[in-house]
Amino acid sequence: MQPHTVLSELALNVLGFTQLVFFTGLIVAAVVLVVMYWVDKNQTKHAIRRNFPLLGRFRYFFEYLGEFFRQYFFAMDREEMPFNRAQRSWIYRAAKNLDNTVAFGSTRDLRVPGTILFLNSAYPILEQEAQVSPARQIGPYTRHPYDAPSIFNISGMSYGALSKPAVQALSRGAALAGCWMNTGEGGLSPYHLEGGCDIVFQIGTAKYGVRNHEGHLDAEKLTAMAAHPQVKMFELKLSQGAKPGKGGMLPGSKVSEEIALIRAIPVGEDSFSPNRHPDIQTSADLLDRIAFIREVTGKPCGIKFVMGDHQWLEDLFHEITTRGLESAPDFITLDSADGGTGAAPMPLIDAVGLTLKESLPLLVDMLIAHGLRERIRVIASGKLVNPTHVAWALAMGADFCVTARGFMFSLGCIQAFQCNKNTCPTGITTHDPELQQGLVASDKAERVAQYHRHLLHEVGMIAHSCGVVEPRGLTRNQVHLVQADGRSVNAAHLYANQYQGPQA
Repeated sequence: MQPHTVLSELALNVLGFTQLVFFTGLIVAAVVLVVMYWVDKNQTKHAIRRNFPLLGRFRYFFEYLGEFFRQYFFAMDREEMPFNRAQRSWIYRAAKNLDNTVAFGSTRDLRVPGTILFLNSAYPILEQEAQVSPARQIGPYTRHPYDAPSIFNISGMSYGALSKPAVQALSRGAALAGCWMNTGEGGLSPYHLEGGCDIVFQIGTAKYGVRNHEGHLDAEKLTAMAAHPQVKMFELKLSQGAKPGKGGMLPGSKVSEEIALIRAIPVGEDSFSPNRHPDIQTSADLLDRIAFIREVTGKPCGIKFVMGDHQWLEDLFHEITTRGLESAPDFITLDSADGGTGAAPMPLIDAVGLTLKESLPLLVDMLIAHGLRERIRVIASGKLVNPTHVAWALAMGADFCVTARGFMFSLGCIQAFQCNKNTCPTGITTHDPELQQGLVASDKAERVAQYHRHLLHEVGMIAHSCGVVEPRGLTRNQVHLVQADGRSVNAAHLYANQYQGPQA
Protein backbone atom coordinates (compact mmCIF):
# COMPACT_ATOMS: atom_id res chain seq x y z
CA MET A 1 0.00 0.00 0.00
CA GLN A 2 1.28 3.44 -0.95
CA PRO A 3 2.17 5.88 1.87
CA HIS A 4 -0.23 8.52 0.61
CA THR A 5 -3.05 5.94 0.63
CA VAL A 6 -2.31 5.10 4.31
CA LEU A 7 -2.31 8.79 5.23
CA SER A 8 -5.59 9.36 3.39
CA GLU A 9 -7.27 6.49 5.22
CA LEU A 10 -5.87 7.73 8.54
CA ALA A 11 -7.22 11.24 7.85
CA LEU A 12 -10.62 9.81 6.98
CA ASN A 13 -10.65 7.77 10.19
CA VAL A 14 -9.72 10.81 12.28
CA LEU A 15 -12.38 12.89 10.54
CA GLY A 16 -14.98 10.20 11.11
CA PHE A 17 -14.04 9.91 14.78
CA THR A 18 -14.22 13.70 15.17
CA GLN A 19 -17.65 13.79 13.58
CA LEU A 20 -18.80 10.94 15.84
CA VAL A 21 -17.57 12.79 18.96
CA PHE A 22 -19.18 16.02 17.74
CA PHE A 23 -22.58 14.47 17.08
CA THR A 24 -22.40 12.45 20.31
CA GLY A 25 -21.70 15.68 22.15
CA LEU A 26 -24.68 17.33 20.48
CA ILE A 27 -26.93 14.48 21.50
CA VAL A 28 -25.66 14.56 25.11
CA ALA A 29 -26.08 18.35 25.24
CA ALA A 30 -29.60 18.06 23.85
CA VAL A 31 -30.50 15.41 26.41
CA VAL A 32 -29.07 17.56 29.24
CA LEU A 33 -31.04 20.60 28.04
CA VAL A 34 -34.24 18.57 27.79
CA VAL A 35 -33.74 17.23 31.32
CA MET A 36 -33.01 20.73 32.65
CA TYR A 37 -36.12 22.06 30.85
CA TRP A 38 -38.24 19.31 32.41
CA VAL A 39 -36.76 19.94 35.89
CA ASP A 40 -37.31 23.71 35.65
CA LYS A 41 -40.85 23.33 34.37
CA ASN A 42 -41.86 20.92 37.11
CA GLN A 43 -40.07 22.36 40.16
CA THR A 44 -42.09 24.64 42.43
CA LYS A 45 -39.49 26.68 44.33
CA HIS A 46 -38.49 29.24 41.67
CA ALA A 47 -41.20 31.08 39.73
CA ILE A 48 -38.82 32.47 37.10
CA ARG A 49 -37.39 29.06 36.23
CA ARG A 50 -40.90 27.51 36.18
CA ASN A 51 -42.25 30.16 33.82
CA PHE A 52 -39.10 30.43 31.71
CA PRO A 53 -37.34 27.05 31.73
CA LEU A 54 -33.59 27.17 30.93
CA LEU A 55 -33.62 30.93 30.26
CA GLY A 56 -34.58 31.61 33.87
CA ARG A 57 -31.30 30.10 35.04
CA PHE A 58 -29.36 33.02 33.52
CA ARG A 59 -31.03 35.35 36.00
CA TYR A 60 -29.05 33.88 38.88
CA PHE A 61 -25.83 33.92 36.88
CA PHE A 62 -26.27 37.60 35.98
CA GLU A 63 -27.23 38.43 39.59
CA TYR A 64 -23.97 36.86 40.73
CA LEU A 65 -21.94 38.78 38.16
CA GLY A 66 -23.74 42.03 38.95
CA GLU A 67 -21.50 42.82 41.94
CA PHE A 68 -18.40 42.62 39.79
CA PHE A 69 -19.82 44.48 36.79
CA ARG A 70 -21.01 47.34 39.00
CA GLN A 71 -17.61 47.59 40.64
CA TYR A 72 -15.55 47.67 37.45
CA PHE A 73 -17.82 49.12 34.77
CA PHE A 74 -20.83 51.00 36.04
CA ALA A 75 -20.10 52.61 39.43
CA MET A 76 -18.48 56.05 39.45
CA ASP A 77 -15.27 56.62 41.41
CA ARG A 78 -17.08 58.05 44.46
CA GLU A 79 -20.31 55.99 44.38
CA GLU A 80 -19.65 52.55 45.82
CA MET A 81 -20.28 51.35 49.35
CA PRO A 82 -18.79 50.57 51.74
CA PHE A 83 -15.58 51.83 50.07
CA ASN A 84 -15.54 53.54 46.72
CA ARG A 85 -12.98 53.18 43.96
CA ALA A 86 -11.22 56.43 44.83
CA GLN A 87 -10.62 55.29 48.40
CA ARG A 88 -9.41 51.85 47.37
CA SER A 89 -7.19 53.23 44.63
CA TRP A 90 -5.45 55.56 47.07
CA ILE A 91 -4.68 52.62 49.36
CA TYR A 92 -3.48 50.41 46.49
CA ARG A 93 -1.10 53.11 45.26
CA ALA A 94 0.15 53.86 48.77
CA ALA A 95 0.75 50.17 49.48
CA LYS A 96 2.69 49.78 46.23
CA ASN A 97 4.67 52.96 46.95
CA LEU A 98 3.43 54.57 43.72
CA ASP A 99 2.83 58.23 42.97
CA ASN A 100 -0.35 59.22 44.79
CA THR A 101 -0.89 62.65 43.27
CA VAL A 102 -3.93 63.39 41.08
CA ALA A 103 -4.50 65.86 38.28
CA PHE A 104 -7.05 68.45 37.16
CA GLY A 105 -9.26 68.62 40.26
CA SER A 106 -11.11 66.68 42.91
CA THR A 107 -13.88 64.26 41.92
CA ARG A 108 -15.29 64.58 45.43
CA ASP A 109 -18.58 66.48 45.69
CA LEU A 110 -17.90 69.03 48.44
CA ARG A 111 -21.61 69.84 48.84
CA VAL A 112 -22.61 66.47 50.34
CA PRO A 113 -23.73 66.76 54.00
CA GLY A 114 -21.07 65.46 56.35
CA THR A 115 -18.18 66.26 54.02
CA ILE A 116 -15.04 67.03 56.03
CA LEU A 117 -13.14 70.24 55.29
CA PHE A 118 -9.97 71.32 57.08
CA LEU A 119 -9.20 75.01 57.63
CA ASN A 120 -5.76 75.74 56.27
CA SER A 121 -3.53 78.28 57.98
CA ALA A 122 -2.08 81.40 56.39
CA TYR A 123 1.23 80.24 57.84
CA PRO A 124 1.56 76.47 57.33
CA ILE A 125 4.32 74.52 59.03
CA LEU A 126 7.60 74.30 57.14
CA GLU A 127 9.09 70.87 56.56
CA GLN A 128 11.97 71.53 58.96
CA GLU A 129 9.47 72.56 61.67
CA ALA A 130 7.36 69.40 61.41
CA GLN A 131 7.42 66.81 64.20
CA VAL A 132 6.57 63.14 64.45
CA SER A 133 3.73 62.32 66.85
CA PRO A 134 5.46 61.11 70.04
CA ALA A 135 4.71 57.79 71.73
CA ARG A 136 1.81 58.02 74.14
CA GLN A 137 1.64 55.89 77.28
CA ILE A 138 -1.32 53.61 77.98
CA GLY A 139 -1.91 52.05 81.42
CA PRO A 140 -0.01 54.23 83.91
CA TYR A 141 -1.30 52.19 86.88
CA THR A 142 -0.12 48.83 85.52
CA ARG A 143 3.11 46.98 86.18
CA HIS A 144 3.95 47.13 82.48
CA PRO A 145 2.59 50.35 80.86
CA TYR A 146 2.69 50.47 77.07
CA ASP A 147 4.32 53.39 75.28
CA ALA A 148 2.43 53.07 71.99
CA PRO A 149 4.66 54.43 69.21
CA SER A 150 2.20 54.97 66.35
CA ILE A 151 -1.05 56.91 66.03
CA PHE A 152 -2.24 54.46 63.33
CA ASN A 153 -2.55 50.73 63.98
CA ILE A 154 -4.11 47.46 62.82
CA SER A 155 -7.58 46.76 64.21
CA GLY A 156 -8.91 43.39 65.37
CA MET A 157 -9.02 40.62 62.76
CA SER A 158 -9.02 37.02 63.96
CA TYR A 159 -6.96 34.16 62.65
CA GLY A 160 -9.76 32.05 61.29
CA ALA A 161 -11.57 34.97 59.75
CA LEU A 162 -8.21 35.74 58.10
CA SER A 163 -5.95 33.20 56.43
CA LYS A 164 -2.51 32.19 57.65
CA PRO A 165 -0.57 34.17 55.00
CA ALA A 166 -2.74 37.24 55.65
CA VAL A 167 -1.94 37.17 59.39
CA GLN A 168 1.74 36.57 58.63
CA ALA A 169 1.85 39.53 56.24
CA LEU A 170 0.11 41.83 58.72
CA SER A 171 2.40 40.75 61.56
CA ARG A 172 5.56 41.34 59.54
CA GLY A 173 4.20 44.56 58.08
CA ALA A 174 3.24 45.91 61.51
CA ALA A 175 6.77 45.24 62.75
CA LEU A 176 8.22 47.11 59.78
CA ALA A 177 5.79 49.99 60.32
CA GLY A 178 6.25 50.18 64.08
CA CYS A 179 2.56 49.85 64.92
CA TRP A 180 0.51 47.38 66.94
CA MET A 181 -1.65 44.55 65.63
CA ASN A 182 -4.89 43.48 67.34
CA THR A 183 -5.54 39.72 67.36
CA GLY A 184 -9.31 40.00 67.06
CA GLU A 185 -11.40 37.73 69.28
CA GLY A 186 -10.06 34.50 67.75
CA GLY A 187 -7.07 34.12 70.05
CA LEU A 188 -3.30 34.37 69.59
CA SER A 189 -1.79 32.28 66.81
CA PRO A 190 1.92 31.65 66.08
CA TYR A 191 1.44 33.74 62.94
CA HIS A 192 0.58 36.85 64.95
CA LEU A 193 3.88 36.51 66.80
CA GLU A 194 6.24 35.51 64.03
CA GLY A 195 6.63 39.01 62.59
CA GLY A 196 7.81 40.46 65.90
CA CYS A 197 5.22 43.25 66.11
CA ASP A 198 3.46 44.61 69.20
CA ILE A 199 0.25 42.70 69.93
CA VAL A 200 -3.07 43.73 71.48
CA PHE A 201 -4.86 40.58 72.66
CA GLN A 202 -8.62 40.90 72.26
CA ILE A 203 -10.91 39.01 74.63
CA GLY A 204 -14.29 38.48 73.00
CA THR A 205 -17.46 37.19 74.58
CA ALA A 206 -16.45 33.56 73.91
CA LYS A 207 -13.00 34.25 75.47
CA TYR A 208 -11.19 32.28 72.77
CA GLY A 209 -7.61 31.46 73.71
CA VAL A 210 -8.08 32.29 77.40
CA ARG A 211 -11.13 30.14 78.23
CA ASN A 212 -11.55 26.96 80.20
CA HIS A 213 -13.74 24.05 79.14
CA GLU A 214 -16.84 25.81 80.47
CA GLY A 215 -16.09 28.96 78.46
CA HIS A 216 -15.06 31.07 81.48
CA LEU A 217 -11.98 33.26 81.70
CA ASP A 218 -8.97 31.20 82.78
CA ALA A 219 -6.33 32.96 84.90
CA GLU A 220 -3.58 30.50 83.93
CA LYS A 221 -4.18 31.02 80.22
CA LEU A 222 -4.31 34.79 80.73
CA THR A 223 -0.94 34.58 82.48
CA ALA A 224 0.44 32.52 79.61
CA MET A 225 -0.69 35.08 77.07
CA ALA A 226 0.78 37.95 79.09
CA ALA A 227 4.10 36.09 79.27
CA HIS A 228 4.67 36.84 75.58
CA PRO A 229 6.78 40.05 75.53
CA GLN A 230 5.06 41.10 72.29
CA VAL A 231 1.60 41.12 73.94
CA LYS A 232 1.37 44.71 75.19
CA MET A 233 -2.32 45.16 76.06
CA PHE A 234 -5.61 43.33 76.53
CA GLU A 235 -8.86 44.56 74.98
CA LEU A 236 -12.18 43.38 76.40
CA LYS A 237 -14.64 43.51 73.51
CA LEU A 238 -18.19 44.39 74.55
CA SER A 239 -19.55 44.99 71.04
CA GLN A 240 -18.49 45.53 67.44
CA GLY A 241 -19.65 48.26 65.09
CA ALA A 242 -20.91 46.00 62.31
CA LYS A 243 -22.89 43.78 64.69
CA PRO A 244 -23.69 45.40 68.04
CA GLY A 245 -25.58 42.93 70.21
CA LYS A 246 -24.22 39.97 68.23
CA GLY A 247 -21.16 37.82 68.89
CA GLY A 248 -18.57 36.69 66.36
CA MET A 249 -19.57 34.25 63.64
CA LEU A 250 -17.08 31.78 62.14
CA PRO A 251 -18.43 29.25 59.61
CA GLY A 252 -17.55 25.63 60.29
CA SER A 253 -15.77 25.42 56.93
CA LYS A 254 -13.09 27.70 58.40
CA VAL A 255 -12.67 25.83 61.71
CA SER A 256 -9.62 23.69 60.98
CA GLU A 257 -7.85 21.55 63.59
CA GLU A 258 -5.33 24.33 64.19
CA ILE A 259 -7.98 27.03 64.64
CA ALA A 260 -10.02 24.74 66.87
CA LEU A 261 -6.95 24.16 69.04
CA ILE A 262 -6.20 27.90 69.33
CA ARG A 263 -9.82 28.72 70.20
CA ALA A 264 -10.60 25.55 72.18
CA ILE A 265 -13.68 24.74 70.09
CA PRO A 266 -14.82 21.66 68.05
CA VAL A 267 -13.32 21.12 64.59
CA GLY A 268 -15.53 21.85 61.59
CA GLU A 269 -18.46 23.29 63.54
CA ASP A 270 -19.89 26.81 63.28
CA SER A 271 -18.60 28.98 66.09
CA PHE A 272 -20.96 31.65 67.41
CA SER A 273 -19.88 33.82 70.33
CA PRO A 274 -22.46 34.96 72.91
CA ASN A 275 -23.91 38.41 72.26
CA ARG A 276 -22.38 39.68 75.53
CA HIS A 277 -20.10 38.55 78.34
CA PRO A 278 -22.38 36.41 80.58
CA ASP A 279 -20.32 37.39 83.64
CA ILE A 280 -20.66 41.15 83.08
CA GLN A 281 -24.07 42.69 83.81
CA THR A 282 -23.26 46.01 85.51
CA SER A 283 -20.62 48.74 85.57
CA ALA A 284 -19.29 47.23 88.79
CA ASP A 285 -18.95 43.83 87.08
CA LEU A 286 -17.11 45.45 84.18
CA LEU A 287 -14.61 47.28 86.38
CA ASP A 288 -14.08 44.12 88.45
CA ARG A 289 -13.31 42.16 85.28
CA ILE A 290 -10.90 44.84 84.01
CA ALA A 291 -9.16 44.88 87.40
CA PHE A 292 -8.85 41.08 87.33
CA ILE A 293 -7.30 41.02 83.85
CA ARG A 294 -4.96 43.87 84.72
CA GLU A 295 -3.85 42.23 87.98
CA VAL A 296 -3.27 38.80 86.43
CA THR A 297 -1.42 40.10 83.36
CA GLY A 298 0.24 43.23 84.74
CA LYS A 299 -0.57 44.93 81.45
CA PRO A 300 -3.03 47.62 80.31
CA CYS A 301 -6.64 46.54 79.82
CA GLY A 302 -9.30 48.50 77.96
CA ILE A 303 -12.73 47.99 76.43
CA LYS A 304 -14.14 48.09 72.92
CA PHE A 305 -17.71 48.94 71.98
CA VAL A 306 -19.92 50.72 69.49
CA MET A 307 -21.96 53.47 71.11
CA GLY A 308 -25.73 53.31 71.22
CA ASP A 309 -27.52 54.27 74.39
CA HIS A 310 -24.83 56.06 76.40
CA GLN A 311 -26.50 56.18 79.82
CA TRP A 312 -24.45 53.13 80.79
CA LEU A 313 -21.32 55.24 80.31
CA GLU A 314 -22.65 57.74 82.84
CA ASP A 315 -23.00 54.85 85.28
CA LEU A 316 -19.54 53.52 84.42
CA PHE A 317 -17.82 56.88 84.83
CA HIS A 318 -19.65 57.49 88.12
CA GLU A 319 -18.45 54.09 89.38
CA ILE A 320 -14.89 54.98 88.36
CA THR A 321 -15.11 58.28 90.23
CA THR A 322 -16.29 56.39 93.32
CA ARG A 323 -13.54 53.76 93.14
CA GLY A 324 -10.67 55.99 92.00
CA LEU A 325 -8.85 56.73 88.73
CA GLU A 326 -6.77 53.56 88.89
CA SER A 327 -9.98 51.50 88.43
CA ALA A 328 -10.74 52.98 85.00
CA PRO A 329 -10.16 51.09 81.77
CA ASP A 330 -6.78 52.10 80.38
CA PHE A 331 -8.29 52.78 76.97
CA ILE A 332 -11.58 52.78 75.11
CA THR A 333 -11.72 51.57 71.54
CA LEU A 334 -14.78 53.22 70.03
CA ASP A 335 -16.11 51.42 66.99
CA SER A 336 -18.46 52.87 64.39
CA ALA A 337 -21.85 51.56 63.27
CA ASP A 338 -20.47 51.46 59.74
CA GLY A 339 -17.56 49.25 60.82
CA GLY A 340 -16.74 46.03 59.04
CA THR A 341 -16.91 42.31 59.71
CA GLY A 342 -16.50 38.95 58.04
CA ALA A 343 -20.08 37.87 58.77
CA ALA A 344 -23.08 39.55 60.39
CA PRO A 345 -26.87 39.82 59.99
CA MET A 346 -27.86 42.65 57.64
CA PRO A 347 -30.25 44.41 60.09
CA LEU A 348 -27.39 44.90 62.56
CA ILE A 349 -24.99 46.11 59.86
CA ASP A 350 -27.59 48.51 58.45
CA ALA A 351 -29.52 49.87 61.38
CA VAL A 352 -28.01 49.51 64.86
CA GLY A 353 -25.56 51.77 66.66
CA LEU A 354 -24.13 55.25 66.10
CA THR A 355 -21.50 56.17 63.54
CA LEU A 356 -18.12 57.47 64.64
CA LYS A 357 -18.94 60.95 63.36
CA GLU A 358 -21.58 61.26 66.05
CA SER A 359 -20.20 59.09 68.84
CA LEU A 360 -16.50 60.06 68.92
CA PRO A 361 -17.04 63.75 69.84
CA LEU A 362 -19.69 62.67 72.35
CA LEU A 363 -17.39 60.15 74.07
CA VAL A 364 -14.49 62.62 74.27
CA ASP A 365 -16.77 65.29 75.75
CA MET A 366 -18.14 62.83 78.29
CA LEU A 367 -14.62 61.90 79.40
CA ILE A 368 -13.70 65.58 79.75
CA ALA A 369 -16.83 66.32 81.78
CA HIS A 370 -16.09 63.45 84.16
CA GLY A 371 -12.41 64.36 84.54
CA LEU A 372 -11.24 61.15 82.83
CA ARG A 373 -9.86 62.40 79.54
CA GLU A 374 -6.19 62.21 80.56
CA ARG A 375 -6.67 58.87 82.33
CA ILE A 376 -8.42 56.96 79.53
CA ARG A 377 -6.89 56.84 76.05
CA VAL A 378 -9.34 56.95 73.14
CA ILE A 379 -8.82 54.69 70.12
CA ALA A 380 -11.07 55.47 67.14
CA SER A 381 -12.19 52.70 64.79
CA GLY A 382 -14.54 52.48 61.81
CA LYS A 383 -13.78 53.22 58.12
CA LEU A 384 -10.65 55.21 58.99
CA VAL A 385 -8.76 54.07 55.89
CA ASN A 386 -7.68 57.37 54.33
CA PRO A 387 -5.71 60.38 55.62
CA THR A 388 -8.77 62.67 55.72
CA HIS A 389 -10.73 60.51 58.14
CA VAL A 390 -7.74 59.69 60.34
CA ALA A 391 -6.93 63.42 60.63
CA TRP A 392 -10.60 64.12 61.41
CA ALA A 393 -10.64 61.51 64.22
CA LEU A 394 -7.51 62.98 65.79
CA ALA A 395 -9.03 66.47 65.59
CA MET A 396 -12.15 65.19 67.38
CA GLY A 397 -10.00 64.04 70.29
CA ALA A 398 -8.81 60.49 69.52
CA ASP A 399 -5.35 59.49 70.77
CA PHE A 400 -4.99 56.66 68.25
CA CYS A 401 -6.77 55.33 65.17
CA VAL A 402 -7.11 51.73 64.01
CA THR A 403 -8.38 50.13 60.84
CA ALA A 404 -8.92 46.57 59.65
CA ARG A 405 -10.19 47.05 56.12
CA GLY A 406 -7.57 49.63 55.22
CA PHE A 407 -4.87 47.06 55.90
CA MET A 408 -6.92 44.39 54.10
CA PHE A 409 -6.86 46.60 51.01
CA SER A 410 -3.09 46.96 51.40
CA LEU A 411 -2.93 43.15 51.21
CA GLY A 412 -4.83 43.25 47.92
CA CYS A 413 -8.50 42.94 48.99
CA ILE A 414 -10.78 43.80 46.04
CA GLN A 415 -14.01 44.14 48.04
CA ALA A 416 -15.42 40.96 46.52
CA PHE A 417 -17.91 40.41 49.40
CA GLN A 418 -16.76 36.79 49.83
CA CYS A 419 -15.39 37.09 53.39
CA ASN A 420 -17.99 34.75 54.89
CA LYS A 421 -17.85 32.09 52.15
CA ASN A 422 -14.26 30.76 52.26
CA THR A 423 -13.96 31.76 48.60
CA CYS A 424 -12.01 35.04 48.89
CA PRO A 425 -10.28 35.42 45.48
CA THR A 426 -7.26 37.21 46.99
CA GLY A 427 -6.51 34.59 49.66
CA ILE A 428 -7.10 36.99 52.58
CA THR A 429 -10.21 35.49 54.20
CA THR A 430 -10.11 31.92 52.92
CA HIS A 431 -8.55 28.67 54.12
CA ASP A 432 -8.52 27.17 50.63
CA PRO A 433 -4.80 26.40 49.96
CA GLU A 434 -5.16 27.07 46.24
CA LEU A 435 -6.56 30.56 46.86
CA GLN A 436 -4.08 31.26 49.66
CA GLN A 437 -1.11 30.68 47.37
CA GLY A 438 -1.84 33.98 45.62
CA LEU A 439 -1.00 35.89 48.82
CA VAL A 440 2.78 35.96 49.33
CA ALA A 441 3.33 37.14 52.91
CA SER A 442 6.81 38.59 52.40
CA ASP A 443 5.66 40.77 49.49
CA LYS A 444 2.44 41.91 51.16
CA ALA A 445 4.25 42.77 54.41
CA GLU A 446 6.13 45.49 52.53
CA ARG A 447 2.82 46.82 51.22
CA VAL A 448 1.35 46.93 54.73
CA ALA A 449 4.29 49.01 55.92
CA GLN A 450 4.19 51.31 52.89
CA TYR A 451 0.47 51.95 53.33
CA HIS A 452 1.10 52.85 56.98
CA ARG A 453 3.97 55.18 56.06
CA HIS A 454 2.09 57.00 53.30
CA LEU A 455 -1.00 57.45 55.44
CA LEU A 456 0.98 59.00 58.29
CA HIS A 457 2.82 61.22 55.85
CA GLU A 458 -0.38 62.59 54.35
CA VAL A 459 -2.09 63.00 57.73
CA GLY A 460 0.97 65.05 58.61
CA MET A 461 0.50 67.13 55.46
CA ILE A 462 -3.04 68.00 56.54
CA ALA A 463 -1.82 68.96 60.01
CA HIS A 464 0.99 71.12 58.62
CA SER A 465 -1.41 72.82 56.22
CA CYS A 466 -3.55 73.72 59.25
CA GLY A 467 -0.56 75.23 61.02
CA VAL A 468 0.19 72.51 63.62
CA VAL A 469 3.48 70.67 63.90
CA GLU A 470 2.08 67.14 64.33
CA PRO A 471 -1.29 65.42 63.77
CA ARG A 472 -2.37 65.29 67.41
CA GLY A 473 -2.22 69.09 67.42
CA LEU A 474 -5.35 69.22 65.25
CA THR A 475 -8.50 70.42 67.03
CA ARG A 476 -12.19 70.76 66.22
CA ASN A 477 -11.65 74.45 65.49
CA GLN A 478 -9.71 73.43 62.38
CA VAL A 479 -12.48 71.24 60.98
CA HIS A 480 -15.71 72.17 59.19
CA LEU A 481 -18.53 69.78 58.32
CA VAL A 482 -20.87 70.46 55.40
CA GLN A 483 -24.55 70.72 56.36
CA ALA A 484 -27.75 69.97 54.45
CA ASP A 485 -27.96 73.51 53.04
CA GLY A 486 -24.49 73.16 51.48
CA ARG A 487 -22.78 75.46 53.96
CA SER A 488 -20.10 74.20 56.35
CA VAL A 489 -20.13 74.60 60.13
CA ASN A 490 -17.16 74.60 62.49
CA ALA A 491 -16.96 71.26 64.33
CA ALA A 492 -16.27 72.94 67.69
CA HIS A 493 -19.53 74.89 67.30
CA LEU A 494 -21.43 71.92 65.89
CA TYR A 495 -20.63 69.66 68.85
CA ALA A 496 -20.66 72.36 71.53
CA ASN A 497 -24.07 71.37 72.92
CA GLN A 498 -24.07 67.67 72.02
CA TYR A 499 -23.32 66.64 75.60
CA GLN A 500 -24.95 68.50 78.48
CA GLY A 501 -22.73 67.19 81.25
CA PRO A 502 -23.00 64.36 83.82
CA GLN A 503 -26.54 63.21 84.46
CA ALA A 504 -27.88 62.32 87.88
